[in-house]
Amino acid sequence: MRGKRAFNGQTGHACKAPSGRRRPSSCALADDFDELVVSNNDVVLKNIAEDLRNHLPIEAMFNSEHQAIQKIHQHPLPMIHVDAFLYDDDFVDSLCEEGKMSRSYCTECGSYKTSSLEFISHSFSLMELKFLYQHVLPDLTGKVVVDVGSRLGAVLFAGYLYSSASQLYGVEMNADFCQLQEMMITKYQFIDRIKVVHADICTQASLLQKADVVVMNNVFEYFLDRQEQARAWEFIACNIRKRGSLLVTVPSLKESLSKFQTDIQLSQWVEEVQLNYDVCMEKDVDREALEQIHLYKIL
Repeated sequence: MRGKRAFNGQTGHACKAPSGRRRPSSCALADDFDELVVSNNDVVLKNIAEDLRNHLPIEAMFNSEHQAIQKIHQHPLPMIHVDAFLYDDDFVDSLCEEGKMSRSYCTECGSYKTSSLEFISHSFSLMELKFLYQHVLPDLTGKVVVDVGSRLGAVLFAGYLYSSASQLYGVEMNADFCQLQEMMITKYQFIDRIKVVHADICTQASLLQKADVVVMNNVFEYFLDRQEQARAWEFIACNIRKRGSLLVTVPSLKESLSKFQTDIQLSQWVEEVQLNYDVCMEKDVDREALEQIHLYKIL
């Protein structure tokens, strides 16, 4: 259910407590309980992030990610990977204060001329995950969710906690990340609804065809060469065809596909669903990050 508000709209009957004070209505109690559950789910996700940080270098990348590391090094301006699921802004600030991370680089060694480092993340932040499941997607009861390039498993874990999806599948090519996800699934007892598939998405036609929701967070750009990216997008467009199913992408499909020559006709494949980015009431909302999230309905 969207927003985890199971009992909104119900009318509670006021009862007299023995002391003569008015008891909270059943609706108010239900709302309080829902807020407590959501808050507890936030804590669980933060605990998972802490566990993952203990198993990863600070840049949250493995040496086995040859293509991604090479692309970051080839970027025209200095860039570092700061995983948004593992490190929020406050955490980054504390790391900078400890000298373990920097937000800037020196443009002339030994001078005071500095510029801001460009940060990239291959994961959604906690804020983005909550926006996704509480405001972007509808009630997922009985639905199948597939995360393409599940990496640390953030989309899967948040889906388990914030939605009623019956099954959440993560498809990940990197064996190291598959192992990390499996560790968290076992530790937090998510095994009944989460399954990680160690595979190239281009071998998973049947899984894509049965999915009700597919999530793609900039999944190809840093991990495949241009020819492989074009091939992967063709495969995606060919197999995500279940009418009425939903596709979530970062960035937009138009932006992603503008870099390649493909036969994909967006107007015949999907219809974009307009999102309300003002609905997220979290403190210190990163509006720019939320606006990168796009939702499409399959025609």
